[in-house]
Amino acid sequence: MAYKNYLVFDFGASNGRSVVCRYDGKKFVMEITHRFNNTPVFATGTLYWDILGLYSELIAGIQASVRKYGMIVSTAVSAWGADFGFIDKNRKLISNPVNYRDEKRLKNASKLYEIISARELFNLTGALVDPIFDLFHLYSLKLENATEFLEGDKFLTIPDIFNYFLTGETYNEYTRITGSIMFSQKEGRWEDKIFKRLGLRFDIFPKVIKPGIKIGNILDRVSSKAGIEEIPVIAPASHDTASAVAGIPLLVDSSKNWAFIIMGTWCIIGQETEKPIINDRVFDEGFSNEGGAEGLNLFFKNINGLWIIQQCRDKWNRDGGNISWDEIVRLSSLAKPFKSFIDVSDPVFLRPQSDMPGVIKKYCKDKNQYVPESIGEIARCVYESLSMKIKDGINKSGILTGKKIEILYLVGGGIQNKLLCQWISDATGIKAIAGPVEATSVGNLIMQLKASGEIKTLKEGRKISLNSSVLYNYEPEDKNRWDGEYDRYIKISR
Repeated sequence: MAYKNYLVFDFGASNGRSVVCRYDGKKFVMEITHRFNNTPVFATGTLYWDILGLYSELIAGIQASVRKYGMIVSTAVSAWGADFGFIDKNRKLISNPVNYRDEKRLKNASKLYEIISARELFNLTGALVDPIFDLFHLYSLKLENATEFLEGDKFLTIPDIFNYFLTGETYNEYTRITGSIMFSQKEGRWEDKIFKRLGLRFDIFPKVIKPGIKIGNILDRVSSKAGIEEIPVIAPASHDTASAVAGIPLLVDSSKNWAFIIMGTWCIIGQETEKPIINDRVFDEGFSNEGGAEGLNLFFKNINGLWIIQQCRDKWNRDGGNISWDEIVRLSSLAKPFKSFIDVSDPVFLRPQSDMPGVIKKYCKDKNQYVPESIGEIARCVYESLSMKIKDGINKSGILTGKKIEILYLVGGGIQNKLLCQWISDATGIKAIAGPVEATSVGNLIMQLKASGEIKTLKEGRKISLNSSVLYNYEPEDKNRWDGEYDRYIKISR
């Protein structure tokens, strides 16, 4: 069977990979051809992304893929959903983009809220209003008279920067820009009321394009320097969340109401809807909207996810533990259930911590709970608390959309923790289908297949995902026990 090779780049907030997807007309197989770390750089009091280092890794991924597979039909880049850079009038990158976890990101948020409230921003855009996103950083650059703001000619999000380096073309991709808190999702345009009231420039934004569009070919000077052939560059759903949802392998009976849970550093729970849902109750419950593939809307809530246990593992390994993820899960399975809960979205757990296990212990002590001591007890506390937070979010999502959720689709790296997947099914009382791990890469591929004419619709792409994925089913067990503990969790987390 002849294969066509498509090259996917998935840049996450902590690591990235290049993936060759070999498509035979009905299904695909994937191989990771290059892995790399994404390590922010702290310099002169600011936390930056090493954008040029990441671009070097992108080129290395193209080279490795071409060496092994030869002809590449096209390539596309997906990345995390925050941060941007500027190019100047000479088409040069002005500065490394600042990391959304930079401590100064919150500094000017209160000044912005004095002009436009969080609620009004949500009503105008439908987006998640959080200082980690683009509007707040852009406004800070204005207040600081920063070189980027004064001299910037084109505003480019992270994936758009990579596309520019490769092709010389400047665009903003739709799914990524809908999360900027500057784009009216109801009207499908930049929200000029925000620009006028905050005194922000409008001329810096290039054309917005939809997923599945060809951006251009890799420039001759790039391909010759890298020793590769000319390759078309496609716009996928460039926000990794939107790509992950696009890659979900829906079952043939997709008439049932379903929700997605993307399990990674952040856990993102939500549903696909035809249009954005914008009202006071949605805002009050912390839900929001973002553009998805083919104009669909993603109605979702961000939850602080596996970040907490990742921080715990870092501490345990610094202390000489050298403990694997499998061992952490095993120890958590042996610990007694429901001894302690934390609110995973409490601000103390969102920040980088040198001793996250200690922070968890203090939280439990302050809440007059049993204080977990061992690795297993702490891990179980984190996993059970995350499952309860997801239960709460799924309940509210169903209420806000008016659709009772009947199936959960779990995707992302966190589904490798089968115990956690089972606990999510137990806590929610809903059947869960887990897979694939590389859902973002699958969604990226689907938009490349659409651009190349192999498929015409997202529905076709999801059928290919179903044909190609190994899925695991989880049926809810012991739901009554989880329901009984839920009330205690709610009291503790408020």
